[in-house]
Amino acid sequence: MFTGIVTAIGTVESCEQRGDLRVRIACPYDPATIAIGGSIACSGACMTVVARGGETGAAWFDVDVSAESTSKTVPGMWAEGARVNLEQALRLGDELGGHIVTGHVDAVGEVVDWRPEGDSTRLEIAAPAALAPFIAAKGSVTVDGVSLTVNTVEDQPDGSVHFGLNIIPHTSDVTTLGRLEAGARVNLEIDTMARYLQRMQALQG
Repeated sequence: MFTGIVTAIGTVESCEQRGDLRVRIACPYDPATIAIGGSIACSGACMTVVARGGETGAAWFDVDVSAESTSKTVPGMWAEGARVNLEQALRLGDELGGHIVTGHVDAVGEVVDWRPEGDSTRLEIAAPAALAPFIAAKGSVTVDGVSLTVNTVEDQPDGSVHFGLNIIPHTSDVTTLGRLEAGARVNLEIDTMARYLQRMQALQG
């Protein structure tokens, strides 16, 4: 369980194809706080730590990325040199600062517009038709592991949806979202509450 509040940016240091893809991610965490078998969300994808090392400020951890995870996340996300948003799993007593995030990527979206708006950045993201019923204005969505509030929603003729977000300067600075541009692809996770409401409505229909 996560909250969508990114606590560090990591860099893919190496990747090795075994049965699964073994990926080493460098990060500024204290390795003593990284639990073997614990979960870390990597740009929104929940991964299990299988090894760790380094020192505070220059730590690393390894994860095994399955073919399923590779197919459901942004192409190139696990390539050497890629930057990923990191969040360690929620612990009992931690502040729920964003919204409840499972770390299960629902789809890959595409940035279709990017422009400054005041001190913030305005993003418009295209999401596939399967996600359209779950995205609503003033609702929550996770983009590359970052909890964000949806500002606008525009349904498209083909059933897909475009939704607008404002990225404040702080979020741009402490996550990878500040480097997004038109054409970039992002991991999306819909709000858990919206998922269950849709299921309840389907059963009543």
